[in-house]
Amino acid sequence: MARHRNVRSLDADEEYDDFHSCYGHSVEDDFCISPGTEAQFLYNRSSQNQSMSAFFESHAPVPEEEDSEDEPFNSLDSYTKKISLLNSVDTAKLQSCVEALQDVVGDTIPEMTLKSAAMDNDFDLERTLNAVLQENAPKPPRAKKSEPVKVIPTASIPIPVPAVKSQPSPKPKRIVKQEKKSDETPKKFSEGFDSPVSKRKQELKASAASDSQSAELLKATEEQKTEANKSCKIEKSGKEIFSSERGNDKPLINLVVIGHVDAGKSTLMGHLLYNLGNISQRNMHKFERDSKKQGKGSFMYAWVLDETPEERNRGITMDVAFSSFETKNRSVTLLDAPGHKDFIPNMITGAAQADVAVLVVDSTRGEFETGFEQGGQTREHTMLIRSLGVSEIAVAVNKMDNIGWDEDRFKEIKTKMSSFLKQVGFKESDVTFVPCSGLSGENLASGPEEPNFKKWYTGPTLVDVIDGFHPPERPVDKPLRMCVGDVFKGMTGGLCAAGKIEAGFLKNGDKVLVMPAAESAVVKGITTDERSLAYGFAGDQVVLQLSGVDINNLVYGSMICSVDKPVKVTSRFEARLVIFNISVPITKGYPVILHYQSLSEQAIIKKLVSELNRNTGEVRRNKPRCLSKNTSAVVEIEINRPICIELFKEFKDLGRFMLRAGGSTIAAGLVTGIK
Repeated sequence: MARHRNVRSLDADEEYDDFHSCYGHSVEDDFCISPGTEAQFLYNRSSQNQSMSAFFESHAPVPEEEDSEDEPFNSLDSYTKKISLLNSVDTAKLQSCVEALQDVVGDTIPEMTLKSAAMDNDFDLERTLNAVLQENAPKPPRAKKSEPVKVIPTASIPIPVPAVKSQPSPKPKRIVKQEKKSDETPKKFSEGFDSPVSKRKQELKASAASDSQSAELLKATEEQKTEANKSCKIEKSGKEIFSSERGNDKPLINLVVIGHVDAGKSTLMGHLLYNLGNISQRNMHKFERDSKKQGKGSFMYAWVLDETPEERNRGITMDVAFSSFETKNRSVTLLDAPGHKDFIPNMITGAAQADVAVLVVDSTRGEFETGFEQGGQTREHTMLIRSLGVSEIAVAVNKMDNIGWDEDRFKEIKTKMSSFLKQVGFKESDVTFVPCSGLSGENLASGPEEPNFKKWYTGPTLVDVIDGFHPPERPVDKPLRMCVGDVFKGMTGGLCAAGKIEAGFLKNGDKVLVMPAAESAVVKGITTDERSLAYGFAGDQVVLQLSGVDINNLVYGSMICSVDKPVKVTSRFEARLVIFNISVPITKGYPVILHYQSLSEQAIIKKLVSELNRNTGEVRRNKPRCLSKNTSAVVEIEINRPICIELFKEFKDLGRFMLRAGGSTIAAGLVTGIK
């Protein structure tokens, strides 16, 4: 108890003498309050009619200064989130739109405001510019109130208050109404404490007010620029872009090499590539050494195109080999097709991508007759390429060195082939015969040197004939169409699709559609023959690097097309057929294999619509019971699953197909209607 105060004898009145004098006042107030102002905060106990609830209701919160023009800090999160959700295409559009806006408004408007406005207006430059200029335009001044206003000061910051006539018992409700109507007090408050943001706003308002005419002029100029760009985009056609990009390049032709098995196609074209300098001496020496080790020294030039071990071991081409070379006036994409009967489907895939062809025949006695007579691939290959739209052909009479460069044998072969080619549909002016030797290289890239050969031949070399082929007109103005012939993973891990662009054009960054999966993708790169391209046009054999597409939806036979005008997808269509030399008549329900571009699908002849006159195309009879050999007809074909296909009248190269059954080609067709 010694440490505690003795409170028993404590005089309470003396101890708390000055306590009641300061009750109800803040002891930390260091400024004076007028009696009138103090009366507003005190409850008047003398008034019997005044309730305590009225006292609290009268003190409404002081309205804060409006600051709607400043972007709130909590909007940064949503703004950042919007930016992160944009894809690569939208991000590029946003950056382009912001740069264009900054060219007009300069640094007067923050970049964050420009980006937000651009996203709100879907990256439309004109609408975004209008929105930004309207938002930062000077606002009309507010009407000043003549009625004086009272200000309730805070306890922490002393604020000068205008002189006001106070009344002994002010009515709080009336004061609140005056505060709501007053706009002068918040202005005086902001004038006394200007932040950097408010100063920046004032500068923007002043700048916008002084340059209102300049802003209108810039707006009009930007509108004219936008309209000019739109008109340029509309007027600039695919042909104009093709002319500007490829106007100085050599015309491109796609050349397919066809013929009976062992006619010497790969050896002929491999030696041609070597003579043109496309194969180095070092690689050629390696091919010669390796082929001799396997006892196949005569196949060394064939190994230039036959690259797989199985092809080299068996000594035959099994798949279409791609290469390229240039002549004096042409840029050539070479497609070496297989000649074996078992690989006719692969040959059709190569022939469907070709513009012109080289038919290789073996001049050796007995070998030419084997390939040309019934069952040989010389006839079948020729009918296939003609049915697939090839109109120009060069007949390379190969292995002339085996017969001692006999002129009579060459004329005999020329006579037989000319008659047959005319029956198939080739014009005499579109067919050229070239005697040559693939193994010795005679009459390939240079004129004849063999004395027995020089006596009677003065015609062109094989390269001269290829150089004289007419390149077809490219449908670059039509919607994009590209049939996928191969799908693989690229060096960088991206998904790649290889094939020929049949119509239209594309460039890096374009958004395309993969059908029939109906999945969109973005073109990240275009290459051809290991060279990067800015544009890919109709006729180009390209490899596209795609992003945003599932590998399960990008398969052989898929069609890459434009988003605005996608390719048609169907499982049933009407077609006009030309029936070949078949042994069994075609009836309703006849099963066939449909070959369309790089696609092979099982199908049936669903309906026989009519039989036509093969020469005139007139209807001979409707609903025939069967179709015999060498006839023409209109039928309906049903496929076991939907495929991408086009009408012949709209896309000629995409409106052709072949029908096979029993290991042989039975008909060629044109798509005339899609169900």
